[in-house]
Amino acid sequence: MLKTGADVSITVRMDAAVKRAIAGIAENTWTTIKYPDAIYDETTGSWISQAQIAEIPFAAFVSKKKSEQVPGRLIVRRIPELNPTQSTGQQTLFDTWRFHAFFTTTATDDLDTVAADQTHRRHAIIENVHADLKASALAHLPSGVFNANAAWLVCAVMAFNLTRAAATVTATAVLARAATATIRRKLINVPARIATSARRLRLHLTTNWPWEQAWTALYQVVLPARAPAT
Repeated sequence: MLKTGADVSITVRMDAAVKRAIAGIAENTWTTIKYPDAIYDETTGSWISQAQIAEIPFAAFVSKKKSEQVPGRLIVRRIPELNPTQSTGQQTLFDTWRFHAFFTTTATDDLDTVAADQTHRRHAIIENVHADLKASALAHLPSGVFNANAAWLVCAVMAFNLTRAAATVTATAVLARAATATIRRKLINVPARIATSARRLRLHLTTNWPWEQAWTALYQVVLPARAPAT
């Protein structure tokens, strides 16, 4: 692939070689970067929109012979360690960081540190979408029929977009950022009973339901002239 002129950008494991390289990065070389699209961090349960990045020369496959080693750049992103569940109750005397590194063969003239990091992080954003799709309709793929796969993919994307739109309409920040499975659990798959009275349908929902206001906002936007929910 490299012989054809293609470049690679791949996340690396935090092994001993990577940790040594990160330790060799001078403190004054870290640059603060703000991402246009926040990234959800599973460990802290929060959205990360700002981090610090730096880079250092790095060679991949150093255990192989010289002709098979690949020189490149190790670009490292660090964010403060904010996870309270890992705290012992005593505050640290200095900042602690969590590091995420990736290796790239792209030349600095083509993409500087910031540009390379932004390009690589776009992969993470689309991977969140892939994870959402795999947790819903794409879990049924593939089948042995190509046309069935194509049709199911279209339906999966439509369902994903409608679900995200429904969460956004509620104007609830937690739902707007939630995964599709969470939206289904809190907003779509809700216990309710449909009753008929005076030729009108009434939807009876659970009393003291925590997502009542969010669901009502969605209901009023989608069906403003329909029967009231009780």
